[in-house]
Amino acid sequence: NLDRDLPKYTPRFNIAPETSPNIPVIIRQKGVNECRLMHWALIPHWATDLSIGNRMTNARAETLTELPSFKPLVERRRCIIPADGFYEWRKEGKRKVPMWVHLRSREPFGLAGLWDVWRKPDGKRVESFTIITTEPNDLIQPIHNRMPVILRREDEEQWLDASRTPFVKAKSLLKPYPEELMDDHDVSPIVNSAKYDGPECIQPVSD
Repeated sequence: NLDRDLPKYTPRFNIAPETSPNIPVIIRQKGVNECRLMHWALIPHWATDLSIGNRMTNARAETLTELPSFKPLVERRRCIIPADGFYEWRKEGKRKVPMWVHLRSREPFGLAGLWDVWRKPDGKRVESFTIITTEPNDLIQPIHNRMPVILRREDEEQWLDASRTPFVKAKSLLKPYPEELMDDHDVSPIVNSAKYDGPECIQPVSD
C-alpha cells in the first residue's frame, strides 16, 4: 500500500548492522506510506556522534517510553521493516548453531521499528532505525530470551499511522507472534560472516 514504487533493490540474505547502509523501511509521511532506504542502528537526532547508533540496533518494547532515544519517536516516527526471516543462534555446549526463523507460510512479514533523522556536521541527513523486541514465544524461548516484534498483517496500519493510533493503544501490538505460525531450521555457519550474502545462507543443513 505504498504511495510510490519500491526503490530498485537486490535481495539480501545476511544483513548485519555493520553492513546495512541501505535497508528498506516503510514509514507514514503526510498520510501516505513510503519506502526509504535507512541505516540499521538508530542514531538519535540529538546525538553528537555517529557511533552512538552501534548500541541501538534493538529496542525493548517494555521500556520504549522510559528512554530518551525512543520516547519522542513512539508517537511520531514508527516504521515497519519488511523481511522474510531472521537469524538466531542455538547454544550446543561451546558451539553456537545458526538458525533461520521464518513464517510457516514463507510469506514476507513486517517487523515493528522506530526511526529518526540525524544530521552530519556537513548538514547531510542520515535516516536510521531500530527493531523493537519483545518476550519470546515458545518456538524462540529455548534459543533466545528476546524476539523481534512481528506485526500481524491486520495490525500494520495501526502501527504506521501514529496520528490516528496513539502509542498508549499501539503498544498492545508489541507482543510475541504465535509460535504455531512460525518455523525454523539450522543453516550454515557461513552466516557468521557478513561478507556472505547469498541464498545459500538460508538453505537448510542436515545434522
